[in-house]
Amino acid sequence: MRKYLLSAAAVCAVVAGSIGYADEMAAKKWIDEEFQPSVLTKDEQLSEMQWFIKAAEPYKGMEINVLSEGIPTHSYESEVLTKAFEEITGIKVNHQILGEGEVVQAVQTQMQTKRNLYDGYVNDSDLIGTHSRLQLAYNLTDMMAGDFKDVTNPGLDLGDFMGTQFTTGPDGDLYQLPDQQFANLYWFRKDWFDREDLQAAFKEKYGYDLGVPVNWSAYEDIAEFFSEQVKEIDGTAIYGHMDYGKRAPDLGWRMTDAWLSMAGAGSKGEPNGVPIDEWGIRMEAGTCNPQGASVSRGGAANGPAAVYAIRKWDEWLRKYAPPGAASYDFYQSLPALAQGNVAQQIFWYTAFTADMVKPQSEGNNTVDAEGTPLWRMAPSPHGPYWEKGQKVGYQDVGSWTFLKSTPVDRAQAAWLYAQFVVSKTVDVKKSHVGLTFIRDSSINHESFSERAPKLGGLVEFYRSPDRVAWSPTGVNVPDYPKLAQIWWQQIGDVNSGAFTPQEAMNRLAEEMDITMARMQRADEQAGVYGGCGPRLNEEKDAEWWYANGGAKPPLENEKPAGQTVNYDELVARWATQ
Repeated sequence: MRKYLLSAAAVCAVVAGSIGYADEMAAKKWIDEEFQPSVLTKDEQLSEMQWFIKAAEPYKGMEINVLSEGIPTHSYESEVLTKAFEEITGIKVNHQILGEGEVVQAVQTQMQTKRNLYDGYVNDSDLIGTHSRLQLAYNLTDMMAGDFKDVTNPGLDLGDFMGTQFTTGPDGDLYQLPDQQFANLYWFRKDWFDREDLQAAFKEKYGYDLGVPVNWSAYEDIAEFFSEQVKEIDGTAIYGHMDYGKRAPDLGWRMTDAWLSMAGAGSKGEPNGVPIDEWGIRMEAGTCNPQGASVSRGGAANGPAAVYAIRKWDEWLRKYAPPGAASYDFYQSLPALAQGNVAQQIFWYTAFTADMVKPQSEGNNTVDAEGTPLWRMAPSPHGPYWEKGQKVGYQDVGSWTFLKSTPVDRAQAAWLYAQFVVSKTVDVKKSHVGLTFIRDSSINHESFSERAPKLGGLVEFYRSPDRVAWSPTGVNVPDYPKLAQIWWQQIGDVNSGAFTPQEAMNRLAEEMDITMARMQRADEQAGVYGGCGPRLNEEKDAEWWYANGGAKPPLENEKPAGQTVNYDELVARWATQ
């Protein structure tokens, strides 16, 4: 019998040799059972997974920690893709989900303390100005040619990603890898807008057609019409507007996510205004040094357009939104909309699409019995200060970010996981779950042509050339975590009634300038921002800046005639461009 026994070394060799086979079998299982549809054939998917199996060998048995905010896309990654990745590669991933404010706080804490809290973050590209200046995040362009070279997927295909222009620093290098992407659009109940009786009543009162509002004047008219004229549909009280106003970090994003530029506060220029961006921060073309946010320093954060934007947010929230909306936060506003008693929302994130296409059986009153949306999404209207050539809306690009305080081997393992969850093997299926597209190949896949009628215009928007006009926070913002926290506190004072919009924006602009002055000193004394920290302008009166390329002067008429466009004609235009 002894001649049939294997030595311990031989047993280990057999087990080791079978691991690769087991990993490949796991990959085949996931490909067959989960990762369909795909832009790749099953053979191509298996080939990509074989690369992951081999690249992951040095990291087998490692346990890594990553962090992201809570949207359906990340829930799928955390609950499903971590299991697939571990079975295929042998690397265990604890993918934690927290609120967006807590994610930003964790990033800031790790940067400040240099302690490795997480091995990777899905961190908004809004921080590109921060990461490119502070140089505390790994430069992915450098890493893919250096320490990440052997663990960079040859099939990654960066050219297929929609959002890499937003995750590229002023130096032309990539600092973040897009994982999910969504725009801020206009949402409306098309079934109500299509009713002939409501069309006639609106036309009689306002003198133009009920349709997708092109400007804020029309949005306001439509809000007033449904809240104060129609009042009730099918026995249910209805409202002409939806928003949120709770004093919390997400109230700050509500404004920095291009609300001021939608009103017309910034300068012309894409993807962000030059020299004044959507935060009202001034930075001259060709430089990397912000010069101020206050009107007196050439900025626009407390200028007429910005104050108008905040005033309208507060006014519409109180006059036309459902009771209690002023106390909702970002996360509470979604289920409220699904109740089906709101006609339109000017500021709606397409990340909510996955929830808004749920069936009636799950409490969604905005779809019919077959699950077809009764609503549509369209470009958001712009305010009276807006000029053609200005930014028209916001686009969030949640992106994989790795900090230098993370040991290289742990960052390499996390980089493998990041590439896995955005791989062509996985991405079409992940896109169907979360509806936050990052790849051109995925949005153009035939499965989305088939599903488009059930998604309320999302596919049409992301296939249109218009999508590039929606952009994240840009490089004018020198330190996102430090400046973002100022916004929600000051805007919260408007909602509470403690300060008027003008008073609150004066305080906000001044506090941003005070904070940037500290950054300037740190940069001048210790090079903290690599020479690209703020260099504040000397103060001059508002009239001088109005005449010399600063904030726009006040308009005599902030409510021009309302303009609307027919939704079906808009979609047809997208299809022919």
